[in-house]
Amino acid sequence: MLIDTHAHLDFPDFAGELPAVLQRAAEAGVRCIISIGTGVESSKRAVALAERHEMVYAAVGVHPCNVSVEPDDAVGQLAPLLAHPKVVAVGECGLDYYHETGGAARQKTFLQQQLELAAAHGLNVIIHQRASWDDTLAALTPWHGRLRAVFHCFGENRARADELLRHNHLVSFTGIVTFKNAPVARDTVSGLPDGAFMVETDCPYLAPVPHRGKRCEPAFVRRTAEAIAALRGQSLDDLLAVTAAAARAFFRGL
Repeated sequence: MLIDTHAHLDFPDFAGELPAVLQRAAEAGVRCIISIGTGVESSKRAVALAERHEMVYAAVGVHPCNVSVEPDDAVGQLAPLLAHPKVVAVGECGLDYYHETGGAARQKTFLQQQLELAAAHGLNVIIHQRASWDDTLAALTPWHGRLRAVFHCFGENRARADELLRHNHLVSFTGIVTFKNAPVARDTVSGLPDGAFMVETDCPYLAPVPHRGKRCEPAFVRRTAEAIAALRGQSLDDLLAVTAAAARAFFRGL
């Protein structure tokens, strides 16, 4: 089963075209797409899309780069959405010091609130981490064994991946693994054990080769999976089986 574990289907990039996008995904063998919320309204849209389309599920969260435009009680407003049967995780949440929008302190507050929300509802979290490795791990440490995290769009080295795996967290890879100028991500994914990672598009961003520079969409997750299978010397069928199993174990009700 081919699962795109991280997409932003509610973004305006897909406005008016979503049925065709989903059809192309199905034709590429994608059976499930998780649409990721990046704020209160974005999360509501993700849930609405999951209600309308059988293959779509939702995660609800506040992206660290959006904390400056979300209200102080944004995470509280997300809580009612968690009762929906197609909401499978909290996120994406995390810390982004590359942009540091809203300030590091506010980002940390929102991350802490979302970790608490996820743990209270038996959900796992989708983590966005950029230039904030140590602080992100410090925020997660009290929650080891109580919830799991997936570090999406992973581009760090194997040692950092192993640091996450020791605490039963996961990583996820985008079309970056098809880029010749991304040797770290390619090296990391080539050596990870089965069950340690998932695949995603992060669409509309990061389209894999040969679509690089174009709008990404869920159908392209197949190209990413093919590239990872080749890097690992693994058949595509085996790669899809282990990544789908990892996704089903991580996301509630998938």
